[in-house]
Amino acid sequence: MPKNKEQKSETIKRIQEKLESSRGVVFTTDQGLKVKEVEVLRNELRKNNAEYLVAKKTLLKKAVKDILAEGDLDNLSGSVGVTFSYGDEVSAAKILNKFSKDHKAMSLGGGILENKYILVDMVKRLADLPSREQLLAKLVGTLKSPITGLVNVFGGNTRKLVYVLNAIKDKKVS
Repeated sequence: MPKNKEQKSETIKRIQEKLESSRGVVFTTDQGLKVKEVEVLRNELRKNNAEYLVAKKTLLKKAVKDILAEGDLDNLSGSVGVTFSYGDEVSAAKILNKFSKDHKAMSLGGGILENKYILVDMVKRLADLPSREQLLAKLVGTLKSPITGLVNVFGGNTRKLVYVLNAIKDKKVS
């Protein structure tokens, strides 16, 4: 059943509100996906503080007219899946990229990051980034490395002193 003008304007308003509160958005096409597959995707996204919404392309264009240039969503056909990521900008892109590899009916179609449209290649590059925890672990390792080296240098001098004293003791004993 077609929507009336009031329902369409309410949908546009709801999408705009979600855009304002999200940190990253990924667009997808999902023609041919089964309802159970979409539910599995939605559950996985919910676990990672993200939300999946299906909207008509014309309504979506009206909702994001300030961000997107004319023709940015033309590569998507039919209804468009919009994933709003509220926590981490990268987590939704990772989940959708993995899901699209497992389900050929879904394809990535760009996104919005920091209120700018990004192409599919950039979404895939975001998906390939290490997780926040992995990046923090690398940072800690990088910060810890010079300190560990300094401790080893100071310990080396003490060790050498002990070796010299043991050598002197062994020489006097023999």
